[in-house]
Amino acid sequence: MGRWRDRTPAVFFVVAAVLLGGGAIATVTGHDTAAHLTWTAGTVLGLVLSVVWTAEAVRQRSPTVDIIAVLALAGTLWVDEAFAGSMVTLMLASGRLLEARAAARARRELGLLVQRTPRTARRRAGSTLTEVDVEDVVRGDHLVVGTGEVVPVDGRLLGVGTFDESALTGEPMPVERPDGDEVRSGVVNAGPPIDLVATTIAADSTYAGVVRLVEQAQASSAPFVRVADRIAVYFVPLAVAVAGLAWALSGSTVTAVAVLVVATPCPLLLAAPVAIMSGLSRSARVGVVVKGGAALESLAAGRVMLFDKTGTLTRGQPALAGIVTAVPDGNGDEVLRLAASLDQVSPHPLASALVGAARRRGLDLDLPSEVQEVHGYGLQGRVGAHDVRIGKASWVVGPAVPDWLRRVRRRASLDGTLTVFVAVDGRAAGAFLLDDPIRSDAPRMIRALRDAGITRTVLVTGDRPDVAETVGRIVGVDAVLADCDPVDKLAAVRAESVDARTIMVGDGINDAPALAAAGVGVALAARGATASSEAADIVLTVDRVDALADAILIARRSRTIALQAVVVGMGLSLAAMVMAALGLLPPAAGAVLQEGIDVIALLIALRAVLPGRTHSIAMSEGDIATAQRLRVDHDAVVAAVEGIRAVADALTTRDTTIGPVVALLGRLEHVVLPHERADEELLMPLVARALGGSATATMSRTHAEIEHQVSRLRRLVDELDGLDGLDGGEVQPEDVVELRQILYGLYAVCRLHNRQEEEGAFALVPSSRGHAPTGR
Repeated sequence: MGRWRDRTPAVFFVVAAVLLGGGAIATVTGHDTAAHLTWTAGTVLGLVLSVVWTAEAVRQRSPTVDIIAVLALAGTLWVDEAFAGSMVTLMLASGRLLEARAAARARRELGLLVQRTPRTARRRAGSTLTEVDVEDVVRGDHLVVGTGEVVPVDGRLLGVGTFDESALTGEPMPVERPDGDEVRSGVVNAGPPIDLVATTIAADSTYAGVVRLVEQAQASSAPFVRVADRIAVYFVPLAVAVAGLAWALSGSTVTAVAVLVVATPCPLLLAAPVAIMSGLSRSARVGVVVKGGAALESLAAGRVMLFDKTGTLTRGQPALAGIVTAVPDGNGDEVLRLAASLDQVSPHPLASALVGAARRRGLDLDLPSEVQEVHGYGLQGRVGAHDVRIGKASWVVGPAVPDWLRRVRRRASLDGTLTVFVAVDGRAAGAFLLDDPIRSDAPRMIRALRDAGITRTVLVTGDRPDVAETVGRIVGVDAVLADCDPVDKLAAVRAESVDARTIMVGDGINDAPALAAAGVGVALAARGATASSEAADIVLTVDRVDALADAILIARRSRTIALQAVVVGMGLSLAAMVMAALGLLPPAAGAVLQEGIDVIALLIALRAVLPGRTHSIAMSEGDIATAQRLRVDHDAVVAAVEGIRAVADALTTRDTTIGPVVALLGRLEHVVLPHERADEELLMPLVARALGGSATATMSRTHAEIEHQVSRLRRLVDELDGLDGLDGGEVQPEDVVELRQILYGLYAVCRLHNRQEEEGAFALVPSSRGHAPTGR
């Protein structure tokens, strides 16, 4: 029954078109009687369906313009205007078909959630494993979860485990849980097989609760109210009153029918859906798929936007943030090359981050051999002539805590990064710091949203408060809510919805309830479909969030054009009604005039197809190619910048050798400065052409500051060289302090400048959007 109801608008349109066209063919071939009967049948079809729709609206106590169609169709039958009635029927059918496609909300199917829900579990009884239905699991059962499997029910660990919890928390980094810790259903075992004791049954588990939250939130979503229906509250009684008054004053049924014919609300039924559908098309061109006119109107009406953090404001994937070598003059690129070579055979997400960083730096990777995974500790194997080991500090470094290890842990604590340690030939070689980098286009997106009319932005995340506050401060949101699980996110959306229409943006299963409950939900699906795409009204198919601002501008423009088309069309219909009521417009002429009014309204609505104002930046192919080339150089410079901090950290007044500083200075003068000069010569004009000359002022100033600081460093090194300081004989502690001050200052300026280039230049380039930084 439901499937037939979904097909009704299309069937109605086809039948109405066949009847109208058949009558036209009969007239052309000289069969006037057959034409009259065919058109009459079309009129009757429209009348019957209009009566049904009107009765349904009355039953639901909702406003409708269909009553005018009922009266007009009945009137055309009464005064024997069969062709006009059949034409009105076709217009009604067209309106219904367009409305069904434009205003029908996307079905909130839970297919992906259901597909991912565990069906079975492995129960351990002594040394025997038995596969049972997940519904048969009871509290206290001893379960085994293999590598890559989804935890079927909530439970308590019987050993150490590593889990991908992104399905529930949205956090991309694997989490290690100690023996006895609680683990929730829906997370994926990212380590070796683990044992756990079930603490809930399947129906009470965390993952089942997420599914129920989505269902409840969908059920509470408010229905879309058509622009036409809102206007109908005033227009329907007016049209009926004018027709009645004309009938009473003239005593002519024909005059009343003429009023109703020109009052047929085709501009309401056609113009608004055409404008909305045009908006849907324009949105799709910028990579934003809007699931119907209801979602487009809700997007246009949104004033408060809530964001998940991971995968929305951040990349959602681990990226290399820095390298610390165990010795001051260690070669960080070589350490990365060896580690990435070994990690090529590992499916771990952190391994992917190292391999990707090495490839972006142009390092040649070797195929490893004798690879062995040591469960709970890491990976070891042979790369070329070296034995390489990657994993935890206790396994790689041993029980000792050297100075470089303390620096690594301090940096990890301050920056909120993960650490991976590497040893080469049995000796600790260094550590990698990994984080989830902020999207380079996120700050620009927040600014564009404010320009598009968003009055409040809120970051809602399951991450720690310190990490969440850092991200919120950098991208520029108005409020930050941390430590939020799916229930908390749902509550945040409902609280914000009290005062304004809300837009929720997320990309994980944990966001699905909030997406479904918001005025409009937006899911990021550029890296693959998720349950959030099923629950959302809008899906971003491009991996850049600044497309949201363009979609909002398109939605508001489309809604404005739809309203203009309706107002103009119905305004002209009102004027025609007055003429008909005064007897100046007979029914036949009124039908022709009404066709003209409909055409005018549709032409106004079709303006929505034309491009309007957006925040997208138009760049020539030459500028894009130049930016892409400079981006490759930029990635190489990032490694050199990280070396500044490593050298500064290793300087000490107890060991006054400044050889590493001299080597670093060479890299700065031969790698960093040439790149910055090329940016000033080529990238700054490119950005100025795209955004205007003032957009480059800050970046040009930091170019000059980098040159200045490198020049200061050169003068100080030359002075120490003149004192024969390269052997450490004459260098004083205060000289080392001065060197460290210059290096740390230069490091800070370079990091800030790299961020400026990411956000202000490379984020503008289409193919650079979605490029994860190799480290800052």
